[in-house]
Amino acid sequence: MSRRRLTRRQFVSETSALAMGGMVVKRHVLGGPGYQAPSDTLNVAIVGAGGMGMSNAEALVTQNIVAICDVDFGYVERSLAGRGKDRDGKPRPEGLRLQELVGKAARYADFREMLDKQKDIEGVVIATPDHAHAVIANAAMLAGKHVYVQKPLTYSVHEARVLRATAQKTGVVTQMGNQGHARDDARLINEWIQAGLIGPVSEVHVWTNRPIWPQGIPRPAAPAPPAAAAPPSWNQRAINEATAAAMAGNYSAPEGLRWDLYLGPVAEDIPYHPVYHPFNWRGWTDFGVGALGDMGAHLIDHPFWALNLGYPTSIEATSTPWGGPRAKPVTYPLAMTVHYEFPARGTMPPVRLNWYDGGLMPPRPPQLPDDLALNREGGVIYVGTKGILMHETYGAKPALFPAELMQHTASVPQTMSRITTSHELNWAAACKKQATASSPFEYAAPLTETMLLGIVALRTGQGRKILYDGEKMTVTNIPESNQYLTREYRPGWGL
Repeated sequence: MSRRRLTRRQFVSETSALAMGGMVVKRHVLGGPGYQAPSDTLNVAIVGAGGMGMSNAEALVTQNIVAICDVDFGYVERSLAGRGKDRDGKPRPEGLRLQELVGKAARYADFREMLDKQKDIEGVVIATPDHAHAVIANAAMLAGKHVYVQKPLTYSVHEARVLRATAQKTGVVTQMGNQGHARDDARLINEWIQAGLIGPVSEVHVWTNRPIWPQGIPRPAAPAPPAAAAPPSWNQRAINEATAAAMAGNYSAPEGLRWDLYLGPVAEDIPYHPVYHPFNWRGWTDFGVGALGDMGAHLIDHPFWALNLGYPTSIEATSTPWGGPRAKPVTYPLAMTVHYEFPARGTMPPVRLNWYDGGLMPPRPPQLPDDLALNREGGVIYVGTKGILMHETYGAKPALFPAELMQHTASVPQTMSRITTSHELNWAAACKKQATASSPFEYAAPLTETMLLGIVALRTGQGRKILYDGEKMTVTNIPESNQYLTREYRPGWGL
């Protein structure tokens, strides 16, 4: 057939003349190679585009990025500039495409203005610091937008409940950004456990080397001048004051940074300091939820899923000292452990899940060969009656011990479908009713709540165990602990 142009009437006439049944030609075929029909393209807005949001945006360059919302476009531009070439200086097609899309997108500093003014947005990616996730996601869903929210889904247990309810009410497509949930290895873990290769599991150990950002430090502030008669002693309090003094300074926010919008829902009026933005915000209690909130979504995710854990019934936590005043800490501890107890589920026994961060490691199980070192960056060990299953962060490299158990993996049937795209594109396809979202809020909210209950237990006090009624979202034995399930909001920024 020649490549002559056809009018719509000619096309209908000539295709109708074919001596075949009905003929359906997909729109992308008519457009030629590389063409993507408008119906296959999602109009996306990115909120928080300087850090992880930039990576999310790059994963979505086959879609239509119509808006960028950020409180610091200087940071966005610096992040974007490095995307065009690889480390060898060669062009990166996806990075160049990203630069093109971002260059054309509308720009906003305030997500509320964006949602009010730009009506062509279909999906919103939210990659701000943790403290703003829920407020933005809830507003976007109520505006009828599909949402992709970076982990952790929320800052508080209550916010996780609200987002789950709003997602159910609005019917939009949701996804949390725990990308390991979409990988093949994550599904292997489920299949091996369901096949009983290590027997019933009653104990799990989860660890990470995070934090890799400042924690256990005071807020920047000039200390009170020491008394003239006696020099300060070098005790811990004096060292904390010296640390605060070393960080003190009259810093002005960089030109273009909307610090008021960065604070967003934070109730306290915190002065700008470069120790908060960018990246280092995660360890500050105002903005992040520490290593447990950060990496729990990548590590607790897999046992939570594979063992169908649901809500824990008790949680206790211990740690190194918090940073700042004991009554109102400002940074999370350098290291902590959390012990969760989950009840039996059907034929599965109760499970005790142990979390370690700050470089702390679990005890080595006896089934491990002596020459095999635990991965310092992080991992998970499931202890069953027949052996153990161990994997790295994101569910990577699952393996069974004793090693002879691995021979049985070849006969385990594939019971879970695989996802062949990125986590972001899986969400985009789900928004277009072409796929099912891998980590929707229906799953991600209870996972996030479980993670954050570790912070609730730690705030309750060391050496104490909280008993939790997940159905009622209530700590039953220590009433004052319930204040840590919620948070205080700046006026006008609540859910």
